[in-house]
Amino acid sequence: MDYPIVSGDISQTFPEWLRTHEYRQILTISDENTLRHCWPTFSAALGDAGLLPPVTIPAGELHKNLHTCQYLWQAMLDAQLDRKALVINLGGGVIGDMGGFCAATWKRGVDFVQVPTTLLSMTDAAIGGKLGIDFQNIKNTIGVFQNPAAIFTDAAFLKTLPARELLSGFAEVIKHALIGAPDLWNTILAATEQHQHLNYHTFNWPALLEASIAVKVRVVTEDPFEKGLRMVLNYGHTLGHAVESYLLHTTDPMTHGEAVAWGMVAESEWVYGEGERLKAIKKVVRHYFPERHMPENATEALWHLMLQDKKNSHGRVRIVVPGHTAFSMEIQEIEKHALEEVFNIGNVQ
Repeated sequence: MDYPIVSGDISQTFPEWLRTHEYRQILTISDENTLRHCWPTFSAALGDAGLLPPVTIPAGELHKNLHTCQYLWQAMLDAQLDRKALVINLGGGVIGDMGGFCAATWKRGVDFVQVPTTLLSMTDAAIGGKLGIDFQNIKNTIGVFQNPAAIFTDAAFLKTLPARELLSGFAEVIKHALIGAPDLWNTILAATEQHQHLNYHTFNWPALLEASIAVKVRVVTEDPFEKGLRMVLNYGHTLGHAVESYLLHTTDPMTHGEAVAWGMVAESEWVYGEGERLKAIKKVVRHYFPERHMPENATEALWHLMLQDKKNSHGRVRIVVPGHTAFSMEIQEIEKHALEEVFNIGNVQ
Protein backbone atom coordinates (compact mmCIF):
# COMPACT_ATOMS: atom_id res chain seq x y z
CA MET A 1 0.00 0.00 0.00
CA ASP A 2 1.17 3.53 -0.70
CA TYR A 3 -0.01 5.08 2.59
CA PRO A 4 1.05 4.55 6.20
CA ILE A 5 -1.04 2.99 8.97
CA VAL A 6 0.26 4.65 12.12
CA SER A 7 -0.57 3.21 15.54
CA GLY A 8 -0.13 4.79 18.96
CA ASP A 9 -1.00 7.89 20.92
CA ILE A 10 -2.85 10.15 18.47
CA SER A 11 -1.64 13.27 20.29
CA GLN A 12 1.88 12.38 19.18
CA THR A 13 1.53 10.44 15.92
CA PHE A 14 -0.75 12.81 14.05
CA PRO A 15 1.05 16.11 14.74
CA GLU A 16 4.34 14.42 13.80
CA TRP A 17 2.88 13.35 10.45
CA LEU A 18 1.22 16.71 9.85
CA ARG A 19 4.52 18.58 10.28
CA THR A 20 5.83 16.86 7.14
CA HIS A 21 2.84 17.99 5.04
CA GLU A 22 1.56 21.37 3.97
CA TYR A 23 -2.20 21.90 3.93
CA ARG A 24 -3.85 25.28 3.62
CA GLN A 25 -7.05 24.15 5.34
CA ILE A 26 -7.98 21.21 7.56
CA LEU A 27 -11.63 20.18 7.80
CA THR A 28 -12.75 17.46 10.20
CA ILE A 29 -15.88 15.37 9.68
CA SER A 30 -17.34 13.70 12.76
CA ASP A 31 -20.64 12.43 14.06
CA GLU A 32 -22.37 13.53 17.24
CA ASN A 33 -20.72 10.78 19.30
CA THR A 34 -17.14 11.36 18.18
CA LEU A 35 -17.62 15.10 18.53
CA ARG A 36 -18.40 14.54 22.20
CA HIS A 37 -15.96 11.77 23.08
CA CYS A 38 -13.02 12.03 20.65
CA TRP A 39 -12.86 15.54 19.20
CA PRO A 40 -11.54 17.27 22.38
CA THR A 41 -8.51 14.96 22.51
CA PHE A 42 -7.89 15.18 18.81
CA SER A 43 -8.25 18.95 18.46
CA ALA A 44 -5.96 19.51 21.45
CA ALA A 45 -3.30 17.47 19.68
CA LEU A 46 -3.53 19.62 16.55
CA GLY A 47 -3.37 22.99 18.24
CA ASP A 48 -3.33 25.91 15.80
CA ALA A 49 -2.83 24.15 12.47
CA GLY A 50 -5.35 25.85 10.21
CA LEU A 51 -8.12 23.76 11.73
CA LEU A 52 -11.66 24.63 10.65
CA PRO A 53 -14.65 24.00 12.93
CA PRO A 54 -15.70 20.34 12.64
CA VAL A 55 -18.64 19.38 10.44
CA THR A 56 -20.89 17.06 12.40
CA ILE A 57 -23.59 14.68 11.19
CA PRO A 58 -26.00 12.38 13.03
CA ALA A 59 -24.56 8.99 13.99
CA GLY A 60 -25.61 5.74 12.34
CA GLU A 61 -25.86 3.80 9.09
CA LEU A 62 -29.27 5.35 8.47
CA HIS A 63 -27.55 8.64 7.52
CA LYS A 64 -25.00 7.16 5.11
CA ASN A 65 -26.75 8.47 2.01
CA LEU A 66 -26.77 11.11 -0.71
CA HIS A 67 -28.71 13.56 1.43
CA THR A 68 -25.92 13.62 4.01
CA CYS A 69 -23.31 13.85 1.26
CA GLN A 70 -25.03 16.99 -0.01
CA TYR A 71 -24.78 18.44 3.48
CA LEU A 72 -21.05 17.64 3.61
CA TRP A 73 -20.35 19.00 0.13
CA GLN A 74 -22.22 22.19 1.06
CA ALA A 75 -20.01 22.53 4.15
CA MET A 76 -16.94 22.14 1.93
CA LEU A 77 -18.31 24.80 -0.40
CA ASP A 78 -19.07 27.16 2.49
CA ALA A 79 -15.51 26.68 3.76
CA GLN A 80 -14.16 27.37 0.25
CA LEU A 81 -12.20 24.15 0.45
CA ASP A 82 -9.63 23.95 -2.33
CA ARG A 83 -7.49 21.09 -3.59
CA LYS A 84 -4.70 21.94 -1.14
CA ALA A 85 -7.00 21.11 1.79
CA LEU A 86 -7.04 18.05 4.04
CA VAL A 87 -10.19 16.29 5.21
CA ILE A 88 -9.97 14.33 8.46
CA ASN A 89 -12.56 11.60 8.99
CA LEU A 90 -12.85 11.21 12.75
CA GLY A 91 -15.26 8.41 13.51
CA GLY A 92 -16.39 4.91 12.74
CA GLY A 93 -17.08 3.11 9.49
CA VAL A 94 -19.90 5.40 8.38
CA ILE A 95 -17.74 8.51 8.77
CA GLY A 96 -14.77 6.89 7.07
CA ASP A 97 -16.80 5.58 4.13
CA MET A 98 -18.86 8.69 3.55
CA GLY A 99 -16.29 11.32 4.53
CA GLY A 100 -13.74 9.64 2.29
CA PHE A 101 -16.24 9.45 -0.55
CA CYS A 102 -17.08 13.15 -0.26
CA ALA A 103 -13.37 14.09 -0.13
CA ALA A 104 -12.53 11.83 -3.09
CA THR A 105 -15.22 13.47 -5.21
CA TRP A 106 -14.76 17.09 -4.07
CA LYS A 107 -13.10 19.02 -6.92
CA ARG A 108 -11.97 15.63 -8.32
CA GLY A 109 -10.33 14.73 -5.05
CA VAL A 110 -8.67 16.26 -2.02
CA ASP A 111 -6.41 14.47 0.45
CA PHE A 112 -8.08 12.82 3.40
CA VAL A 113 -6.92 10.82 6.40
CA GLN A 114 -8.84 8.24 8.36
CA VAL A 115 -8.84 8.48 12.14
CA PRO A 116 -11.01 5.50 13.09
CA THR A 117 -12.52 5.62 16.56
CA THR A 118 -14.33 2.27 16.67
CA LEU A 119 -12.98 -1.27 16.66
CA LEU A 120 -14.87 -1.96 13.45
CA SER A 121 -13.27 0.92 11.59
CA MET A 122 -9.79 0.41 13.07
CA THR A 123 -9.53 -3.22 12.06
CA ASP A 124 -11.51 -3.16 8.84
CA ALA A 125 -13.52 -0.27 7.41
CA ALA A 126 -10.78 2.38 7.34
CA ILE A 127 -8.30 0.16 5.48
CA GLY A 128 -8.31 -0.60 1.77
CA GLY A 129 -9.55 2.53 0.03
CA LYS A 130 -13.17 1.41 -0.43
CA LEU A 131 -15.42 4.44 -0.01
CA GLY A 132 -19.12 4.78 -0.52
CA ILE A 133 -22.68 5.27 0.62
CA ASP A 134 -25.93 3.35 0.70
CA PHE A 135 -28.58 3.91 -1.96
CA GLN A 136 -32.23 2.81 -1.88
CA ASN A 137 -31.56 0.80 1.28
CA ILE A 138 -28.74 -1.21 -0.37
CA LYS A 139 -25.38 -0.95 1.36
CA ASN A 140 -22.39 0.68 -0.36
CA THR A 141 -24.00 0.80 -3.81
CA ILE A 142 -22.44 4.13 -4.78
CA GLY A 143 -18.72 4.53 -4.23
CA VAL A 144 -15.15 4.69 -5.43
CA PHE A 145 -11.73 3.24 -4.71
CA GLN A 146 -9.44 5.94 -3.33
CA ASN A 147 -6.69 5.53 -0.76
CA PRO A 148 -6.29 7.93 2.15
CA ALA A 149 -3.12 9.89 2.71
CA ALA A 150 -2.72 8.02 6.01
CA ILE A 151 -4.58 6.09 8.72
CA PHE A 152 -4.09 6.70 12.44
CA THR A 153 -5.24 4.16 15.04
CA ASP A 154 -5.22 4.73 18.76
CA ALA A 155 -6.58 1.92 20.94
CA ALA A 156 -7.43 4.49 23.63
CA PHE A 157 -10.47 5.52 21.57
CA LEU A 158 -11.94 2.07 22.27
CA LYS A 159 -12.56 3.23 25.86
CA THR A 160 -15.26 5.54 24.54
CA LEU A 161 -17.32 2.76 22.94
CA PRO A 162 -20.54 1.30 24.32
CA ALA A 163 -20.31 -2.46 24.81
CA ARG A 164 -22.50 -3.18 21.78
CA GLU A 165 -20.28 -1.12 19.46
CA LEU A 166 -17.12 -2.80 20.73
CA LEU A 167 -18.80 -6.14 20.09
CA SER A 168 -19.79 -5.07 16.58
CA GLY A 169 -16.16 -4.51 15.65
CA PHE A 170 -15.13 -7.77 17.27
CA ALA A 171 -17.03 -9.66 14.55
CA GLU A 172 -14.57 -8.34 11.96
CA VAL A 173 -11.64 -9.33 14.19
CA ILE A 174 -13.03 -12.88 14.31
CA LYS A 175 -13.37 -12.79 10.53
CA HIS A 176 -9.75 -11.72 10.02
CA ALA A 177 -8.54 -14.38 12.45
CA LEU A 178 -10.29 -17.06 10.41
CA ILE A 179 -8.97 -15.68 7.13
CA GLY A 180 -5.29 -15.57 7.96
CA ALA A 181 -4.26 -15.22 11.62
CA PRO A 182 -4.22 -18.64 13.34
CA ASP A 183 -2.56 -17.28 16.49
CA LEU A 184 -5.21 -14.61 16.81
CA TRP A 185 -7.94 -17.21 16.29
CA ASN A 186 -6.44 -19.39 19.04
CA THR A 187 -6.38 -16.39 21.38
CA ILE A 188 -10.06 -15.68 20.70
CA LEU A 189 -11.00 -19.35 21.03
CA ALA A 190 -9.15 -19.63 24.35
CA ALA A 191 -10.92 -16.52 25.65
CA THR A 192 -14.23 -18.05 24.65
CA GLU A 193 -13.47 -21.31 26.44
CA GLN A 194 -12.58 -19.28 29.55
CA HIS A 195 -15.99 -17.55 29.26
CA GLN A 196 -14.46 -14.11 29.04
CA HIS A 197 -16.80 -11.21 28.39
CA LEU A 198 -15.85 -8.55 25.88
CA ASN A 199 -14.83 -5.18 27.30
CA TYR A 200 -11.92 -2.80 26.99
CA HIS A 201 -9.90 -4.73 29.58
CA THR A 202 -10.44 -8.23 28.14
CA PHE A 203 -7.65 -8.31 25.57
CA ASN A 204 -4.32 -6.75 24.74
CA TRP A 205 -5.97 -4.47 22.19
CA PRO A 206 -2.83 -2.99 20.56
CA ALA A 207 -1.57 -6.53 19.82
CA LEU A 208 -5.00 -7.68 18.68
CA LEU A 209 -5.35 -4.70 16.38
CA GLU A 210 -1.91 -5.29 14.92
CA ALA A 211 -2.71 -8.92 14.09
CA SER A 212 -6.14 -8.14 12.66
CA ILE A 213 -4.96 -5.16 10.62
CA ALA A 214 -2.12 -7.23 9.18
CA VAL A 215 -4.63 -9.63 7.63
CA LYS A 216 -6.61 -6.83 6.02
CA VAL A 217 -3.44 -5.13 4.75
CA ARG A 218 -2.09 -8.30 3.15
CA VAL A 219 -5.36 -9.02 1.35
CA VAL A 220 -5.93 -5.50 0.00
CA THR A 221 -2.28 -5.17 -1.01
CA GLU A 222 -2.49 -8.34 -3.05
CA ASP A 223 -5.90 -7.47 -4.52
CA PRO A 224 -6.59 -3.72 -4.27
CA PHE A 225 -9.63 -3.65 -6.58
CA GLU A 226 -11.52 -6.75 -5.43
CA LYS A 227 -10.77 -8.92 -8.46
CA GLY A 228 -9.76 -12.06 -6.57
CA LEU A 229 -8.65 -12.80 -3.00
CA ARG A 230 -10.17 -9.62 -1.59
CA MET A 231 -13.57 -11.28 -1.95
CA VAL A 232 -12.73 -13.35 1.14
CA LEU A 233 -13.10 -10.18 3.22
CA ASN A 234 -16.81 -10.43 2.45
CA TYR A 235 -17.08 -13.61 4.51
CA GLY A 236 -20.35 -13.31 6.43
CA HIS A 237 -21.39 -10.28 4.42
CA THR A 238 -23.54 -11.79 1.66
CA LEU A 239 -26.20 -12.77 4.17
CA GLY A 240 -25.07 -10.24 6.76
CA HIS A 241 -25.48 -7.16 4.56
CA ALA A 242 -28.92 -8.34 3.46
CA VAL A 243 -30.06 -8.85 7.05
CA GLU A 244 -28.55 -5.54 8.18
CA SER A 245 -30.30 -3.65 5.37
CA TYR A 246 -33.59 -5.49 5.91
CA LEU A 247 -33.68 -4.59 9.61
CA LEU A 248 -32.22 -1.07 9.28
CA HIS A 249 -35.57 0.74 9.27
CA THR A 250 -37.24 -1.48 11.88
CA THR A 251 -37.52 -0.83 15.59
CA ASP A 252 -34.83 -3.44 16.30
CA PRO A 253 -31.98 -3.10 13.79
CA MET A 254 -28.76 -5.11 13.91
CA THR A 255 -25.36 -3.50 14.09
CA HIS A 256 -23.03 -4.31 11.20
CA GLY A 257 -20.99 -6.69 13.32
CA GLU A 258 -24.02 -8.53 14.66
CA ALA A 259 -25.25 -9.09 11.12
CA VAL A 260 -21.81 -10.26 9.95
CA ALA A 261 -21.55 -12.67 12.87
CA TRP A 262 -24.96 -14.05 11.96
CA GLY A 263 -23.82 -14.35 8.35
CA MET A 264 -20.55 -16.10 9.23
CA VAL A 265 -22.39 -18.87 11.04
CA ALA A 266 -24.94 -19.33 8.26
CA GLU A 267 -22.43 -19.19 5.42
CA SER A 268 -19.99 -21.50 7.22
CA GLU A 269 -22.63 -24.13 7.78
CA TRP A 270 -23.78 -23.85 4.18
CA VAL A 271 -20.27 -24.28 2.73
CA TYR A 272 -18.41 -26.37 5.32
CA GLY A 273 -21.12 -28.68 6.58
CA GLU A 274 -20.69 -30.26 9.99
CA GLY A 275 -17.15 -30.64 11.33
CA GLU A 276 -14.68 -29.37 13.91
CA ARG A 277 -14.10 -26.06 12.11
CA LEU A 278 -17.80 -25.25 12.10
CA LYS A 279 -18.15 -26.27 15.77
CA ALA A 280 -15.35 -23.88 16.74
CA ILE A 281 -16.86 -20.99 14.74
CA LYS A 282 -20.27 -21.58 16.32
CA LYS A 283 -18.72 -21.76 19.79
CA VAL A 284 -17.02 -18.39 19.41
CA VAL A 285 -19.82 -16.52 17.65
CA ARG A 286 -22.55 -17.82 19.91
CA HIS A 287 -20.56 -16.89 23.00
CA TYR A 288 -20.30 -13.23 22.07
CA PHE A 289 -23.37 -12.52 19.95
CA PRO A 290 -27.04 -12.69 20.92
CA GLU A 291 -29.62 -14.98 19.38
CA ARG A 292 -31.61 -13.46 16.53
CA HIS A 293 -34.26 -15.01 14.28
CA MET A 294 -35.47 -13.75 10.92
CA PRO A 295 -39.20 -13.42 10.26
CA GLU A 296 -40.65 -16.23 8.15
CA ASN A 297 -41.92 -13.73 5.56
CA ALA A 298 -38.51 -12.10 5.06
CA THR A 299 -37.21 -14.45 2.36
CA GLU A 300 -38.31 -12.48 -0.71
CA ALA A 301 -36.96 -9.16 0.54
CA LEU A 302 -33.68 -10.70 1.68
CA TRP A 303 -33.18 -12.46 -1.65
CA HIS A 304 -33.71 -9.15 -3.48
CA LEU A 305 -31.06 -7.53 -1.28
CA MET A 306 -28.63 -10.42 -1.83
CA LEU A 307 -28.99 -10.03 -5.59
CA GLN A 308 -27.30 -6.61 -5.23
CA ASP A 309 -24.18 -8.09 -3.62
CA LYS A 310 -20.97 -7.01 -5.35
CA LYS A 311 -19.56 -10.56 -5.49
CA ASN A 312 -22.38 -11.76 -7.71
CA SER A 313 -21.72 -12.77 -11.29
CA HIS A 314 -24.26 -13.23 -14.08
CA GLY A 315 -27.14 -12.83 -11.66
CA ARG A 316 -25.95 -15.61 -9.35
CA VAL A 317 -25.54 -15.06 -5.63
CA ARG A 318 -22.15 -16.20 -4.36
CA ILE A 319 -21.02 -17.00 -0.83
CA VAL A 320 -17.32 -16.73 0.04
CA VAL A 321 -15.76 -18.34 3.13
CA PRO A 322 -12.12 -18.76 4.20
CA GLY A 323 -10.42 -21.91 2.96
CA HIS A 324 -8.74 -24.44 5.22
CA THR A 325 -5.33 -22.80 4.72
CA ALA A 326 -4.51 -19.18 5.55
CA PHE A 327 -5.39 -16.62 2.86
CA SER A 328 -7.36 -19.05 0.73
CA MET A 329 -11.08 -19.12 0.04
CA GLU A 330 -13.98 -21.25 -1.09
CA ILE A 331 -16.81 -19.89 -3.24
CA GLN A 332 -20.26 -21.42 -3.64
CA GLU A 333 -23.39 -20.23 -5.36
CA ILE A 334 -26.69 -20.25 -3.55
CA GLU A 335 -30.12 -20.58 -5.14
CA LYS A 336 -33.25 -18.82 -3.97
CA HIS A 337 -34.99 -22.07 -3.09
CA ALA A 338 -32.23 -22.83 -0.57
CA LEU A 339 -32.60 -19.54 1.24
CA GLU A 340 -35.10 -20.81 3.80
CA GLU A 341 -32.67 -23.53 4.78
CA VAL A 342 -29.80 -21.07 5.10
CA PHE A 343 -31.84 -18.75 7.30
CA ASN A 344 -32.96 -21.63 9.48
CA ILE A 345 -29.41 -22.82 10.07
CA GLY A 346 -28.08 -19.29 10.34
CA ASN A 347 -29.92 -18.26 13.49
CA VAL A 348 -27.26 -17.57 16.10
CA GLN A 349 -28.36 -19.34 19.28
